[in-house]
Amino acid sequence: MTSKRLGYAGAMPDFDAALCPRYHRAVEIIGRRWSGSILRVMLSGATRFTDIKHAVPDLSDRMLSERLKELEAEGLVVREVTSSTPVRIDYRLTPMGEALGPALDAIGAWATRWIELPEAPAERA
Repeated sequence: MTSKRLGYAGAMPDFDAALCPRYHRAVEIIGRRWSGSILRVMLSGATRFTDIKHAVPDLSDRMLSERLKELEAEGLVVREVTSSTPVRIDYRLTPMGEALGPALDAIGAWATRWIELPEAPAERA
């Protein structure tokens, strides 16, 4: 069944079973908790650990460190160490990581249109 027959906007061609394992792997990589947000912040130019941490609410140092290592292992992020006093560590997206920009932008546009934010306590009163 094609997505055109299902009535989706931006219809895709017939389902390709060979794509399924790749698609699943991609969703697992960027869909891990915090990974999508970290990548989105890095697309905006954040490269320092503290800049990334402050841009993503409720992200702990430990979790950011874990996710950066995972994204580096997947080839999406590069860790660059500059010998200086103190040592400077920057993280940057690889071309593979930068290529996620349109997909992350599309998710952001979808979220803006469809995802409701919970009311703040002051708004309920």
